Amino acid sequence: MARRPATDTAHVCDELDNQLISILRADGRASISKLSDLLGVTRGTVQNRLDRLLQAGVLLGFSARVRQDYEDGTIRAIMMIEVTGKSTMRVIRALRGLPELRTLHTTNGKWDLVAEIGVADLATFDRVLRDVRMTDGIANSETSLLLTSV
Repeated sequence: MARRPATDTAHVCDELDNQLISILRADGRASISKLSDLLGVTRGTVQNRLDRLLQAGVLLGFSARVRQDYEDGTIRAIMMIEVTGKSTMRVIRALRGLPELRTLHTTNGKWDLVAEIGVADLATFDRVLRDVRMTDGIANSETSLLLTSV
């Protein structure tokens, strides 16, 4: 029987884990001491919880969160995409090759995929829309520019 890597182990989060994750979502740079104070537990408990959450793959890492409209001059948009038949995986592979698509998600409802677009200028935006719409397996799309983050 093959051993599963540590990151594949099942981990059930309890209330303390959930509180810790919630604090880290708001402040991924919080120190062990600050986390300990906020949670009302020892620093050792916090460190052990963090180690277990990282080892189990529940926490993937820590990063800075940047306001969505931080990048001045960036044109951002959300594109909803309808895929024909059973070509979803082929379309996903093709769209992953477009660096201007920052994120790509499967979804339910009328649309099959949702993509976030980020480009420097309108000419590039126009090209990306054309490239996506010309992708084999895409039946329809609708794009909305993101104006101001609130």
